[in-house]
Amino acid sequence: MATAAVTNVHPTPTAEQLVERARAMIPTLKARAKACVANRDVPAESIAEFQEAGFFKILQPKRWGGFEMHPNVFYDVQKALAEGCMSTGWMYGVVGCHPYEIALFHEEAQAEVWSEDTSTLVSSSYQPVGKVTPVEGGFRLSGRWGFSTGSVHCKWVVLGAMVPPSEPGGAPDMRAFLLPRSDYTIDLNSWHVFGLQGTGSHDVIVDDVFVPDYRTHRAVDGFLCQNPGQLTNTGPLFTLPWAQVFMRSVSTAAFGGARAAINAAISIAQSRVSTNTGKASKSDPFLMAAISKAYAQVTEMEQTLRLTFEDLMAHAERGEPIPMQKRTHYAYNSSSVVRRMADLVDDMVQLLGGRAIYMSSEIIQPWLDLNAGRAHVANDPNNRTTDLVGGLLGQEPGFTFL
Repeated sequence: MATAAVTNVHPTPTAEQLVERARAMIPTLKARAKACVANRDVPAESIAEFQEAGFFKILQPKRWGGFEMHPNVFYDVQKALAEGCMSTGWMYGVVGCHPYEIALFHEEAQAEVWSEDTSTLVSSSYQPVGKVTPVEGGFRLSGRWGFSTGSVHCKWVVLGAMVPPSEPGGAPDMRAFLLPRSDYTIDLNSWHVFGLQGTGSHDVIVDDVFVPDYRTHRAVDGFLCQNPGQLTNTGPLFTLPWAQVFMRSVSTAAFGGARAAINAAISIAQSRVSTNTGKASKSDPFLMAAISKAYAQVTEMEQTLRLTFEDLMAHAERGEPIPMQKRTHYAYNSSSVVRRMADLVDDMVQLLGGRAIYMSSEIIQPWLDLNAGRAHVANDPNNRTTDLVGGLLGQEPGFTFL
């Protein structure tokens, strides 16, 4: 069913303007970072400022008031925000990529989310832990999902679950279920972690609610790039594999965190003199080597992932399918960068002595955040090795989140 969409009445900013706005916010986000961590959530004023700046519209369809821009614009904004506060950048990445996913749902679902307010935000948790019962017109859904980043700022949530096979011996159907705020509760006392504390990744609880079929999105549709929403959102952007977009949203904040850590290491090295050895850190060749290595390798990884989406979008704009070997390779690259950056920052921390271990040290929060970010399933390269090597051998991938 076609639905009247919303046109954007405000001038669309350029990519450069959006990134400049994000970089201008770095000092403000740094000033709010301790409160963000202490309150275990991104401040509402930051969310309001992101809305005003247009950050949440970057991947939103133009027909729903969005900018429908190149994904690298979105990731550049995310990196800048994360340099100010990695928790904030992580939250922005997860919540900010969901306008892309909503654009893949049936038109009726898109209208329910955006027809009254195109600034509506959506959170998620894709763990397939829900109990699903097929009923006429849809499904009954129950369960408890962890890690729903930014959930208190959102009016909808997307939750993962397996639809049981319709016949004995059949395969379950993995889907994402879209629910309005009235259909779930948020456990505000569930997010107590050592890093990324400010992401507000609370548990979401659903107690036997009805979800119509049109408010579900099949994982296989995202994998095949044959989504219901492509009937109305026809731009090349929405022909990309959904998983490629999402995976980058949970690895990209690490670039901002790593940049913040490198800047902190340089700042500490400028003035630190060991009270035990009397040696100045800025004269320590091992520390200089660790900082140089971190700076060079973070830049290398950043350029690699930027080229990834230049290539993916080039395929989309030409109307060509993306070769599976590229998809498995790019998924592996995205999954590996957080662990690599965490190791690089760890090398610097070890060489900064006692000054670095205080919570007041500017390098410690990024260090904690990077190590927490390693735990996300999308940031574990071990989940990608079979598909990558299998693709090199000409085998079909076994994991559809590519």
